[in-house]
Amino acid sequence: MRADLIPALRPLLASAATALALSLMAPMPAMAQAPAAEDLRALIYYLDHDDQRAVQAEMRRLRAQFPRWTPPGDVNELRAMGATATASVDVAPIWARIERQDYLGARGLIDEARSRVPGWQPDAEMLRVLELNESQAAFDEAYARRDAAGAIAAARRVPALMRCDRINNAWRLAELYASAGQNANAVTTYRGVLSSCTRAGDVIPTLEKANDVASWDEMVQLFEVARQTAPANRTQIDPLEERLRAGRGGSAPRASTPRAPAATTTTTAAPAPAATAPVVSAAPSVGAPAPSVPVPAGRLALRGDGRVGQTRALKEQGNWPACLAASANPRSIELLYERSWCAYNLDRTGEALAGFSATVQSGGGLGGNVPRDARFGMILSYLAMNMTEEAARLAAATNLTQEQRITAESTILDQRGVRSFHRRDYAQSIAYLNALEQLTGPLRRDLAMLRAYAYQNNDQPRQALAEFERLNNELSTDETRAALDNARTAVTGG
Repeated sequence: MRADLIPALRPLLASAATALALSLMAPMPAMAQAPAAEDLRALIYYLDHDDQRAVQAEMRRLRAQFPRWTPPGDVNELRAMGATATASVDVAPIWARIERQDYLGARGLIDEARSRVPGWQPDAEMLRVLELNESQAAFDEAYARRDAAGAIAAARRVPALMRCDRINNAWRLAELYASAGQNANAVTTYRGVLSSCTRAGDVIPTLEKANDVASWDEMVQLFEVARQTAPANRTQIDPLEERLRAGRGGSAPRASTPRAPAATTTTTAAPAPAATAPVVSAAPSVGAPAPSVPVPAGRLALRGDGRVGQTRALKEQGNWPACLAASANPRSIELLYERSWCAYNLDRTGEALAGFSATVQSGGGLGGNVPRDARFGMILSYLAMNMTEEAARLAAATNLTQEQRITAESTILDQRGVRSFHRRDYAQSIAYLNALEQLTGPLRRDLAMLRAYAYQNNDQPRQALAEFERLNNELSTDETRAALDNARTAVTGG
């Protein structure tokens, strides 16, 4: 349990214990019973999440099932009672559904497991990934329909969609507002980004996008918000303000003194509550414990699970299935770490991410290269789930080996290049793929073809022609021949 939750949870647990103790003054059946460790899993889970309604409901269930049991008044004692609980549900099929984006199927398996195994609950990481991916899919669908209300609803269900590490969501929401003629809401959304995000790579594009919908007075306010949030970016922000001002004819003077952001003042009618933009928030610090790095299956001991040697040997042999079988229900962080590599290599990416995250949070005492390599495992897991920006942030904050850094950065550049192409940001796609080529040498053929098409769509026909000619000379296919003919036509004009 997170240490900062313990003070808040103790009164809650004490309150539940008091209510139960009062109820025990009534006559009770002759048989005395106490809950087993498995029976306490749900209660501990709800306490961890400070869900008071669920705690009270679970206490009522335990009271009915175990009428002579008196719960301890301290949450740590309760956790000790439940420490021997072991997972009795195979979560691999659930993770598999999540990873192939069958969220409804994953929910169905969770409900089935809950009904089959009383007291079982999915771990916090599974729920986090499921809820985040579900809401991202809903957001993407709403954006495709140009449905601002649907996009807002998705973001409100899971506020993490509006974090800086998913900044595209905020930009797309602002775009939906602007296309619906709600420029005030679009400006509010951009202001939220600038109030929370500090990377120049986030701030500068946000200001450029805002310039398409904001008045110059609003832009002056947005620039000052950006300066106040991230003063280190001033050397890039100031020239951008001058350039954008000049683009408007230079008639709007720059403010001589900083202005506070006018978050509550606008010359237009205030939007209805249903249309208010969700709050944009900064991503959690990589080095701090956060909801995104939970400890699976409760707090594990650092060492002590005697299966580590066997599991490590199977891992080093590449016998991933046997490795997972040998490390089922790990009882130490040390074993969980070894198991996570086997899960990753069997494409059980969500499970691997949860294990690596727990090692980063609680496994520093393992020493050696384990803390660094666990972070590398998290980076690889994020990349396998196409969570490129999460991986990039973690890579930037981790002292990786040269080989690890090349592996991480090359995949990040690959994914960013492809994503930029599909967003029709062809210049950015070319830049990413050129950087990838400089890092690793000649591009894979599919990426080289993608870059050639990006040249063509970016009004660089001669570069596109040269690239298609090279690819066709290496291996002539129907695709390269058709692309080459089109590129020649674009260059010659006929």
